[in-house]
Amino acid sequence: MNPRESNAVVQPDGREMVITRVIDAPRELVFDAWTDPEQIVHWWGPEGFTTTIEKMDVRPGGEWNHVMHGPDGTDYPNKSVFLEVVRPELLSSTHGGHGGEGSTEVNAQKIVTFEVAEGDKTLLTLRMIFPSTEARDTIIREYHAVEGGKQTLERLAEHLATKGVAA
Repeated sequence: MNPRESNAVVQPDGREMVITRVIDAPRELVFDAWTDPEQIVHWWGPEGFTTTIEKMDVRPGGEWNHVMHGPDGTDYPNKSVFLEVVRPELLSSTHGGHGGEGSTEVNAQKIVTFEVAEGDKTLLTLRMIFPSTEARDTIIREYHAVEGGKQTLERLAEHLATKGVAA
């Protein structure tokens, strides 16, 4: 894998979607960018999206409520509840959201790991586990979740680069 690109794995008969990317920054800084509301609003979501944070309480039982605003004006409310927080290694949470009336509800467990990689870089793995293969496939199809996840991690890498952290 090119270290500057994301890699996605979607098994044909599984419930998971896994996206990985090597980020050119130490994992503590990548973890901070993922858990600091003042940073995450600058990069969260696919290209063209903006994010409004309503609440971000990064601790077991804490909530992260945010609205992603699509380039077409559609609002996507999201709510996560943190299950496990191990700084700077792991974030585990429930994840729910939707794109408004008539859209498919998203329900998944999200696990994000931050591993030390060679050269003071971070191997970031975003794993989403859905209730069924059908639920996963619907979210991938309706919300373009694989491409959106890759774009989100690209925006994270760009955010850290603009802060003078990444190479």
